[in-house]
Formats: sequence, C-alpha cells, structure tokens
Amino acid sequence: MQRFGMTLRLKRGAAESYKAYHRSVWPEVLEMITECNIRNYSIYFKDDILFSYFEYHGSDMKADWAKMAADTKTQEWWAVMKPLQEPLASRKEDEWWAEMEEVFHLD
Repeated sequence: MQRFGMTLRLKRGAAESYKAYHRSVWPEVLEMITECNIRNYSIYFKDDILFSYFEYHGSDMKADWAKMAADTKTQEWWAVMKPLQEPLASRKEDEWWAEMEEVFHLD
C-alpha cells in the first residue's frame, strides 16, 4: 500500500459549488475510484486550498491511473471540476493535483 497527499487551490468563489458536488459524487466516479485500487480517500478544505489523502492498494498504479483517465464518466466529472480548480504553479509537468512529500507518519 502507498499513501498519497496531494494539493491544489480552488478558484476564488468556487468553494461552495465544489463542496456541493462532493456531497453527492456521481456513483460511477466512486465505483471507478474503487476499481482503480484507491482506498481511504479524503479531501480537506481550508482557505481555498484542497488537500487530498488516499491509499493505493494496487500493483500497477500507471495502469490504474490510465484506466481512470479513460473512463467516460470520470472525464465528465473532471470537466465539471477543472474550471473550479487552480493547480499549483510548483506542480510537476504531468500533474493537476500536486503530489506532496510525506515527512511524518505514525500508525
């Protein structure tokens, strides 16, 4: 299992819309997240900053990410979410959510 922390910003004024969508995430999107071996997934919000935490339980993350990216309903969800989001300038070239470095963990 691998743990991930990621972050990005919401555009000014987008918080309430973003939260409303996440109160009722489309079932097909939730199913795809599970199918792609993501567990214990949370998103936190503060001052227009989002922090996500999840655990990856698969053996081929690249294939699972590609499966998720190819899913039509997930693409539709992302098309709704992207206009609300503002990725960090410091993210890697291929990232939307910027992956964070884990500096401490205690089970």
